[in-house]
Amino acid sequence: MSKIQTTFWDVADHLKTKEDIAAYLEAALEDGEPSLVIAALGDIARSQGMSQIARETGLGRESLYKALSIEGNPEFTTILKVMKALGLRLQAIPLTSTTTEARQ
Repeated sequence: MSKIQTTFWDVADHLKTKEDIAAYLEAALEDGEPSLVIAALGDIARSQGMSQIARETGLGRESLYKALSIEGNPEFTTILKVMKALGLRLQAIPLTSTTTEARQ
């Protein structure tokens, strides 16, 4: 039996354009799991350089790594600061009537 060779894959290595970043975050938001959204923001921040994001937000680099991990629980102000530093914004879009009815 031959051994299977595996390699480490990091999504941050593949988030090259603003469109890639927006699509990745949108997919996490659509899932609706808060920890996934936070981890996606962490992936995006790493792809853009966590040290740079820390400088732009005025937050500590290590604190950002911890807050934006799958186990993190950042304050909403931290999320907004990171989003701004990444050149992103939150946008509210009304749910379609079929989506709203399905939730009730």
